[in-house]
Amino acid sequence: MAFNEHNKDEFPPAHTAEHLLNQTMVRMYGCQRSNNAHVERKKSKVSYTLPQKPDRKAEREIEERINQLIADDLPVSYQTTDRQHLPEGIDTSRLPDDASQEIRLVSIGDYDVCPCLGKHVRSTAQIGQFKILGTNWDEATHTYRIRYKITES
Repeated sequence: MAFNEHNKDEFPPAHTAEHLLNQTMVRMYGCQRSNNAHVERKKSKVSYTLPQKPDRKAEREIEERINQLIADDLPVSYQTTDRQHLPEGIDTSRLPDDASQEIRLVSIGDYDVCPCLGKHVRSTAQIGQFKILGTNWDEATHTYRIRYKITES
């Protein structure tokens, strides 16, 4: 099976946590998954477009939800399918124009599924602790940036 080249070398715990964060933001705010993520071992940054800035209580809830998902030890699994047989609700708008006909879907339990070629842990319990380091809000663009890190549990 030939997939496109993947030009990133993600830190699997932080990258898997990014999937959890994306789905949590979609569920809490009805927004799109991040289209501006910088995921690293020491610190990661992910941005979302939201109608208003979440308050501190909401930030704590985001962190708590993700840490609960980590504690739930959800399995991470992979499925390959072609573009014509993608499950309903899979967004392919962020795939490159030259994306292969075969798509790898990454599922985290029944919580999240999306196309991805990155590296992941085998289950969420391997992630560690998710910690929000800080956030930024850009009122002009309604961009909410979350900075986070993964620490050992």
